[in-house]
Amino acid sequence: MKPMEPPSLKLCLKPSYFLIGRNSRGHWVVQDEQGTCGGLFIDRTQALRFAMFENGNRPQAVFMVPGVLELDLSRNVAAA
Repeated sequence: MKPMEPPSLKLCLKPSYFLIGRNSRGHWVVQDEQGTCGGLFIDRTQALRFAMFENGNRPQAVFMVPGVLELDLSRNVAAA
């Protein structure tokens, strides 16, 4: 019998890409394309580390947002 995956790993279901930017308060934001996975970070290094870990270490799937990026994880997963 295969061991079950921890629930936290099931939240990010292989998103195609991640956005990284700063919110209006200056915190670093990471958000996946589907709006189902992300977080707030103190510095850019930690935000980038999270995005790279979650996307399988694919730098081409991480995009820096030049403007304000607010974290929004309220999207309906079933709609995506």
